[in-house]
Amino acid sequence: MAETARRPDHRYGNRPTMKDVAARAGVGLKTVSRVVNGEPGVTPDTERRVREAIQALGFRRNDSARVLRKGRTASVGLVLEDLADPFYGPLSRAVEEVARAHGALLINGSSAEDPDREQELALALCARRVDGLIVIPAGDDHRYLEPEMRAGVATVFVDRPAGRIEADTVLSDSFGGARAGVAHLVAHGHRRIGFVGDRPRIHTAAERLRGYRAAMEDAGLPVDDAWVSLGSTEPARVRDAVAAMLAGPEPVTALFAGNNRVTVTAVRELAGRTRPVALVGFDDIELADLLGITVIAQDAAALGRTAAQRLFRRLDGLHEEPRRVELATRLVPRGSGEIPPA
Repeated sequence: MAETARRPDHRYGNRPTMKDVAARAGVGLKTVSRVVNGEPGVTPDTERRVREAIQALGFRRNDSARVLRKGRTASVGLVLEDLADPFYGPLSRAVEEVARAHGALLINGSSAEDPDREQELALALCARRVDGLIVIPAGDDHRYLEPEMRAGVATVFVDRPAGRIEADTVLSDSFGGARAGVAHLVAHGHRRIGFVGDRPRIHTAAERLRGYRAAMEDAGLPVDDAWVSLGSTEPARVRDAVAAMLAGPEPVTALFAGNNRVTVTAVRELAGRTRPVALVGFDDIELADLLGITVIAQDAAALGRTAAQRLFRRLDGLHEEPRRVELATRLVPRGSGEIPPA
């Protein structure tokens, strides 16, 4: 009677090795190594046998020797503004997919838009010897990262440029997107257009305000100071700003919302009003297609993927001057931006 092969008992640290896998699959050790490391030169049938043996034995590759050999930890850090912001979900997932394809682990955290917290988090990741960093800046001075970058920590900035250092940067065209969104409102007859944005020190907020002003200037339209409001994206602040722009004898007839959080609050504020007000928001939001909200969409996944690919090119030995990559945005008309002035 043939003895049934049993999965080894590894409760006491006797983990299966590649030698165990080779014996079970009836192949050489080098063949197992090729399968485990994704190298060519293995027939489909042999690869199947090896993978079945890996599964049966519960084998897991030990990366320690490979890490020591390459001088890398096979991990990268991602510093976000806010993990709860829907914009950063696709971005983070895209970074993770690229990292996984390169055999690396992604570690991320939120700066909560606090420059001190950003610095603390970035340096903590460096202290844990990540190979590279992708940073969405909260602050405007990143000289604290210069020693880490000189020590070999590849660093790429996303969504906003680094402050006071030269580094790879991947951005969306905030200026061009805002300019196109406001021009769209002008084309539908609006002359009094309000802008509600984020804090003015934030690069994207400043660029979107610049795009708004450029579109108004292109159309030969004045900008009243009362039509512009920058500050916290807390709902109470945004509601007050929108209400103020809609009050008075000559209220605005359209709004341009500077980011997804502003758009959500603006939609809620406008929902309770009888006079129709046109709205274009920067960033797509969940259910915008069902609610008929016109937006300037940026590709968050492409931002993350482009930044991560740039990071791993650096880690693989790319030596060139830092580059600034700017990705296009697109206008998505859905109804709210096409309402004529009342």
